[in-house]
Amino acid sequence: MKRIVFLMGLFAMAFQVRAQEKSHGPPHARKHSGKKSSAKLVKKYPTHYGTASYYANKFEGRKTACGEIFHQDKLSGASNIIPMNNWVRVTNLRNKKSVILRINDRMHPRNPRLIDLSRAAAHRLSYTGRGIVRVKVEVLGRHLSKGIEKG
Repeated sequence: MKRIVFLMGLFAMAFQVRAQEKSHGPPHARKHSGKKSSAKLVKKYPTHYGTASYYANKFEGRKTACGEIFHQDKLSGASNIIPMNNWVRVTNLRNKKSVILRINDRMHPRNPRLIDLSRAAAHRLSYTGRGIVRVKVEVLGRHLSKGIEKG
């Protein structure tokens, strides 16, 4: 008797999952009417939330991980999570100011922060007096779209 009740429960769950997949499936899974769609496929990049800090002056003039020379007055960043040479939009969650910059360096492997920014980027986000701030980092990809302005 216990087996029958157990099997009936399994069948009920399986049918429920199938019904949900059919009703909430992606729009491209439905049959097309034959008309061409004008909507373009937009590639979705991840958004990260975490803590940002900014580089110390001791790194001024040193090479970054991608071979560029680091300068505090340029907009650049370092991250261990976001791939190198990707453009990102960093938004200060306290005041909603944002800046667009490129990841061109890596941080120390044990650094718990999400991103380190140059002093110029930290100044634009208005957190140089604090040292660290909570941020939202949106990955924009390796190439910027025409509608997005740098910095």
